Amino acid sequence: MKKHNQIYGILAAASILGAGAVLFAGCSKKKETGPLHLKLANVTSDSAVLAGEEFKKIAESASNGTLIIDHFPKNQLGNDLPAVEGTIVGDIDIAVTSTSSISELYHDLYIFDAPFLFLDPQDAYTRLDSVTGKKILDGMASIGLKGLTQWENGFRNFTNNKIAVRLPADVKGMKVRTMNNDVHLAAWRAFGANPTPMAFNELFTALQQGTVDAEENPLGIIDSNNFQSVQKFVSLTQHVYTPYIVVMNLDKYNSLTDTQKAAVDKAVAESTVFQRNKSQELEKTTLEKFAGEGVTVVELTPEEKAAWQKIVTESNVYDLVKKKLDHPEYVDEILK
Repeated sequence: MKKHNQIYGILAAASILGAGAVLFAGCSKKKETGPLHLKLANVTSDSAVLAGEEFKKIAESASNGTLIIDHFPKNQLGNDLPAVEGTIVGDIDIAVTSTSSISELYHDLYIFDAPFLFLDPQDAYTRLDSVTGKKILDGMASIGLKGLTQWENGFRNFTNNKIAVRLPADVKGMKVRTMNNDVHLAAWRAFGANPTPMAFNELFTALQQGTVDAEENPLGIIDSNNFQSVQKFVSLTQHVYTPYIVVMNLDKYNSLTDTQKAAVDKAVAESTVFQRNKSQELEKTTLEKFAGEGVTVVELTPEEKAAWQKIVTESNVYDLVKKKLDHPEYVDEILK
């Protein structure tokens, strides 16, 4: 009995000491929670890459060091669609994407196929930042995303080798390479041109050999592919405006503290102004380069742009766009 009591005492003491050891060990292993890392997948555009760095700097500072933005520019985490899909499932936290790449996932982005919806950059910014623009962003919650903002991808412009195009009548009969997009094709037909879908990698040779008379693209694409070397005229028709959409995993955004949300919101607002300004600076530099290379740059007046928009409005082009949207009323709201 005495031996039994000794063993019991030893076991009890061991139990008490063990519990204390576990408790002590638990305390010793407890660490301060470090900053939250957010992955930002960015595109290749110079203005977007610089804006991504600006976003990182502002968010980290405004969060008092509780956020670290791991910035992956130049499609390091995948092109637009894979990056957005990764953001939806939470493998990526924030992504920058062109609208055309994810319209099939979120149909209201087809609104950006509509030609002459916006007539100049400031007009685009005003309408994108309007109540309707916010509704388009907020609707992305339906696919698990927080629509943060719309950066600038840019306007598509018209180049050709024949005349300084200003009005729709100037493109009558021209063979224009376009994307294989039913809205774009309908618009160019309404203008009187002969739209010709063609693989992008065949376009330079087609322009050089005269297989097509003209093409339309953002200035950065025209420049990076040296189309201006085989096109005498660049008309700033600014006929289709394409934004970049900046999105965040909705659950991740909702899980942030109030301070962290405020930091992200601040970074969104300030990086948007920065990116749009930088985009315009780069476009101005590109136009100066074109002029220096002997290309005639044609700037349209508001009245000339209105003539193009009038044709789009009077044809069935906007109706085609509305059929693609979950909220067709957005077209009329933006046009107002």
